[in-house]
Amino acid sequence: MTAALKAQILAEALPYIRRFHGKTVVVKYGGNAMTDERLKHSFARDVVLLKLVGINPVVVQAAGLRSTSSCARSASRGQFIQGMRVTDAETMDLVEMVLGGLVNKEIVNLVNQAGGRAIGLSGKDGAFIRARKLLVPDAERQGGMLDIGQVGEVSSIDPEIVALIESREFIPVIAPIGVGPAGESYNINADLVAGKLAEVLKAEKLILLTNTPGVLDRDGKLLTGLTPKRVDELVAEGVLSGGMLPKIAAALDAARSGVRSVHVIDGRVEHALLLEIFTDEGVGTLIRSK
Repeated sequence: MTAALKAQILAEALPYIRRFHGKTVVVKYGGNAMTDERLKHSFARDVVLLKLVGINPVVVQAAGLRSTSSCARSASRGQFIQGMRVTDAETMDLVEMVLGGLVNKEIVNLVNQAGGRAIGLSGKDGAFIRARKLLVPDAERQGGMLDIGQVGEVSSIDPEIVALIESREFIPVIAPIGVGPAGESYNINADLVAGKLAEVLKAEKLILLTNTPGVLDRDGKLLTGLTPKRVDELVAEGVLSGGMLPKIAAALDAARSGVRSVHVIDGRVEHALLLEIFTDEGVGTLIRSK
C-alpha cells in the first residue's frame, strides 16, 4: 500500500471519527471472529483503535467455541430451542467457568496485547445485570411455554459500573451472565444483553458480529437500510428464523429505544468493525431507528 493510499483512507475516516467522537458503541463479539486467530487479533486491534480515536467501545462476548464444546458434553447436550441454549444446572456451571472465566480473560488479554486496557466482568459483578427466567413459546402446543432451564432475560441493567470503567479509559468486556432475585445465575443470549446494554448506555451504535454477510432475503441477497417496520414484515414472512431471531429481537428493541443505528455485520471479514464504522460502504445490514 502506497503512502498516498494510506493518507486517502485516513481522510475518508476523518468525518466518521469526528461524528462518533465521545460516543458509545456496543459490540456483540461472536462467531468466527472468536475462533480464527487472524480475526481475533484483527478484532482486538479494531477495538483498541476505536478507543484511541475517542470512541467508547463496550464488548459483549458470545459463548465461543470453548463454551459450546464444553456445554455439548453436559446433560443438555448443547441443545438449542429458538436460538436459545438449553441450560440445566450442570451446563450453567460450565457456562460460568468457561464463558465468564477462560473466554472472557482470553478476550481481555487480546485487547491488552493490542495496546488497549481491557477489564473483564460478568453481569454478576456488582449485580449489574439483573435477570429473570426466560420461557419460550412451545411450537408444538398453542399457547404453551417451554422451560429451558437457567436461561434468563434481562430485567434491568445498572450502567454505573460500565460508566466508571469507561471514565478511566478502560474497555469493558462483558460475559452475558445475569443474576436472579435469589442470587441464582442465568445464561443470557449475548445479542439480547448487547441490545439492552446499548439502550441503557444510550449508545450511538449497536453492532452485532455474525457468520453471515448480514440479514439476507430468501434469495440470499443482502438487505440493508432496513426500518423496524420492514424487519417486522421479514419476521412475519418467515424470512428470518433460528439463530437470527435473537439478533433481530435485540436490534429492534435497541432501534425503538433510542439507539441511532444497529448493524448486523460479517465477522468473517478482517477489520469488519472499522469497515462498518469508518467507510461509506460498510460490510453488513444497517437497521435505522426510524
